[in-house]
Amino acid sequence: MRPNALQPGDMQGIYSITKAAVVNMTRAFAKECGPFGIRVNALLPGLTKTRFASALFENREIYDRWINEIPLRRHGEPHEMAGTVLYLVSDAASYTNGECIVVDGGLTI
Repeated sequence: MRPNALQPGDMQGIYSITKAAVVNMTRAFAKECGPFGIRVNALLPGLTKTRFASALFENREIYDRWINEIPLRRHGEPHEMAGTVLYLVSDAASYTNGECIVVDGGLTI
């Protein structure tokens, strides 16, 4: 499941458009809020085992097709997204602003 914000999904036009808007909104708000010391960043997850993505996991044919496209050959787990979020909210990211960080097992390479 490619981050739809960067690559539109098949038959997911409206969803992909809304995700692309999040990327642009992140960058716009980062630019506007930066002078006030407010950083704005986004996480762009790939195929992650969540309730929202459950239909992809329940259909073995679709799931296998996605897994075969991911260089790590597996889906992500929610805790694997948490590390990136922890970075973004930590002092280590104090100079990170306007970034959209992809965590997708290499799918968008």
